[in-house]
Amino acid sequence: MLYQIVTLLLDVVAGLLTGACLLRLYMQLQRIPFANPVGQLVFALTDWLVMPLRRVIPPAGRWDLSSLVAALLLQAAQYLLLWLFFGGVVPLAALPVLALFGLARIVLSGLTGLLIVYALLSWVQTRSPIAGVIERLSEPLLRPLRRVVPLVGGLDLAPLVALVLLQVAMIVLGHLQAGALVGLSGLG
Repeated sequence: MLYQIVTLLLDVVAGLLTGACLLRLYMQLQRIPFANPVGQLVFALTDWLVMPLRRVIPPAGRWDLSSLVAALLLQAAQYLLLWLFFGGVVPLAALPVLALFGLARIVLSGLTGLLIVYALLSWVQTRSPIAGVIERLSEPLLRPLRRVVPLVGGLDLAPLVALVLLQVAMIVLGHLQAGALVGLSGLG
């Protein structure tokens, strides 16, 4: 029971901060201004980690590598804390691999959440300041699908197809992670 509680709390805190770092990276890649409530929240959650890293890690073109490294460090810290609290259930060498898989899981979960919010906002036709940001973040994911998924009775099914594909990717990721852990456990 204690393991589940600690894991949940670490998942929530590390997931929120990691997701914010990844959202910062993605917003900069998409050249979305941060002068909106989403951008302000992202800055508030990530500046404490990203700004010091930015002094030593330069960007690579449009890629904000300091945000990516911050996200990876947060995931590594989460798994290190779990490893320390619960006596090294997996070999120490597996922690960077777990951090990478955790990062990938948060990317897929974040994209899933983004598309759900996009779909909900498209139904209510709100003039919220975040609606435009959500639309701009979702569009690169949906544009390729809209080329192959036709409108059905005027209904855009691309978000639904994207959500199904993201769930398939989560399943594949879970199997890859399990296989990697079995391989690393055999080495330790």
